[in-house]
Amino acid sequence: MAEFRPVPRRSALYVPGSNARALDKARQVDADVLIFDLEDAVHANAKDSARDAVMAALKQGGYRAERIVRVNPLSGKVGQADIKAAARSGCQAVLLPKVESAKDVRDAALRLAAAGAPENVQLWAMIETPLGVLRAQEIALSSPHLGALVMGTSDLVKDLRARHSEDRLAIMPSLGLCLLAARAAGLPILDGVHLDLNDDSGFAATCRQGAEMGFDGRTLIHPKTIAVCNAAYGPSAADVEWSRKVIAAYDAASAKNEGVVVVDGKLVEHLHVESARNTVALADAIAARAAKAA
Repeated sequence: MAEFRPVPRRSALYVPGSNARALDKARQVDADVLIFDLEDAVHANAKDSARDAVMAALKQGGYRAERIVRVNPLSGKVGQADIKAAARSGCQAVLLPKVESAKDVRDAALRLAAAGAPENVQLWAMIETPLGVLRAQEIALSSPHLGALVMGTSDLVKDLRARHSEDRLAIMPSLGLCLLAARAAGLPILDGVHLDLNDDSGFAATCRQGAEMGFDGRTLIHPKTIAVCNAAYGPSAADVEWSRKVIAAYDAASAKNEGVVVVDGKLVEHLHVESARNTVALADAIAARAAKAA
């Protein structure tokens, strides 16, 4: 089995492309991912100037996080100009809004290639409509260029004619289907935003919920939420300590050709050891990123 090499994506902060102060401050935040937003966060009359501002900011550099550009829908001229500019901007991925089919991803991959994007530039797909959810498996398996799925829960709630609630009961079937699709395709998946910046307890609760479900992280709309998000989606010190203990006990038993391993009264099987190794690998990757940023 190949060694697990995780990329921390606990927190993904949207950075409005038309906000010069936000573009500058994003160089100092502790988010794992920065999503430079040319779509929802930008007024219709500011699309071109926002694109120019984001391209200039990426060229200037200085960002510590993984850099993603969210473009406008490729069905329009603005979106087509966005992806052409993003292709050679130095970003790691282009985030496509409202993806509803495998064709959407494949068409975008062709546009990226035609614009001269390096081979390692990925596409990320936002799942934010009922049709997108129902086709999540098709989308997740659509292209080798696809690097992640991102939930757009605000649009999804609107289209479902549902209501936002702390338990998120209305969108749990959608979250579950998309999570299954991502895991079946071997892709990371990010949970959607929490809109109420004054609802600290609700935000923390939904972070815990998302982490317990299996999401790799979530998208954010304000830097003040990064620390709570990172804590929820990253392994705790206790998690890492337990994982190292499990690995050590299993390795010691294997060296003696012992098939049964018990740690603190709990039976440990190979699947538990695999999860433990993944936890330690993620913790090491987070520590390495923090050391590099320091």
